[in-house]
Amino acid sequence: MRFLGLRQIDRLVIQELVGPWLFGVAMFTVLIVAATYLFRLTDYVVHGVATATVLELTALIIPSVMVKTFAMAVLLATLLAFGRFSSDSEGVALRASGASVYRMMRPVALFAFLVAAIAFALNETLVPTANIRFIALQADIAKKLDVKAMQPAGQPIYQSGRLVGQMMAADFNLRTQTLREATVVAYDKRGHASSTLQAKELEFDSAQFEQGGGWRIRGGATLTSADGRTVIHIDDQAWPREVPRLNLTPENLLAARGRDTDSFSMTEVLEQIRKAKAEMQVSTEQIANLEYGYWNKIALPLAAIVYGLLGAPLGIRGHRTGTAVGFALSIAIIFGYVTLANLMNVYAMGGQIPPYLASFSPLAIGSLFAGVIMWRRNL
Repeated sequence: MRFLGLRQIDRLVIQELVGPWLFGVAMFTVLIVAATYLFRLTDYVVHGVATATVLELTALIIPSVMVKTFAMAVLLATLLAFGRFSSDSEGVALRASGASVYRMMRPVALFAFLVAAIAFALNETLVPTANIRFIALQADIAKKLDVKAMQPAGQPIYQSGRLVGQMMAADFNLRTQTLREATVVAYDKRGHASSTLQAKELEFDSAQFEQGGGWRIRGGATLTSADGRTVIHIDDQAWPREVPRLNLTPENLLAARGRDTDSFSMTEVLEQIRKAKAEMQVSTEQIANLEYGYWNKIALPLAAIVYGLLGAPLGIRGHRTGTAVGFALSIAIIFGYVTLANLMNVYAMGGQIPPYLASFSPLAIGSLFAGVIMWRRNL
């Protein structure tokens, strides 16, 4: 720590934060994994899935969950560390030596910034790779357990902001990049169905995608007019002019189906946003959700700094206050933050506020509360 130019007070505070932070990361990760995935994982074991496969699934889950707990753990660590300072009168000693509350927040901000940087780096590198692998492996397990297991998919097709078609598939396989039992309904300018394409399988072709296509027919297809009087049988490769193409990659399709962007880096999300805006292949709500997810990749790590500056002054409390208060406060603050973030996401998708404002509003509000609490504790 000496090479960072830290003084004794800085080293004291940071050393006090490390242990509770590691404990918080482990505790919150275990709780979230147990609450969200444990039943599914045990169900796989009961149905005979290999232990090695279940362990691999568990390992793939952890990066995405763990990164989300970094900021929460900073909040818990600051509450516990400064609570201990108060109970052991170390906080009083620091104040008596001339250190203000603002001065004591400096090492907290530094520690939280380092945590935020690590979270951002992992979220850009390890998390997307692990999440894509998790989705593909989970789909493979589902098919092995039940050969009839399907992953249905549906996607509206837009051109220049107008709905021109709707794609539906009984099974979407990300690993093989195929859509089985696919149906594409084409709409005319008045929004009425004009024709229907039914294909046994659509396979993604990267070469065609670069030329404005993307998916080619496999196993044959039939094109039926809206009145049902005309039925045309189509061979492989050919694509009828009457039907709009689904110009989305399997990864884009996955992003459009989901509400989170854990499977993609910021660069990939930004590319999806640019493509969606240029070609209007998805709805405005989906674009807003992608933009919210993009800005959230910055806002989520930065929450560690806000949590730290909020938790530290709140941790300065009376001698008789127990550790349980720290746990209770951390849960209450996290619940409030997550509720506010979800509310902002709803407003962003509805078009009431810009996505970047929705992502950073909870941080701004949290920073305001942190400033007020620090000011009051410094009196």
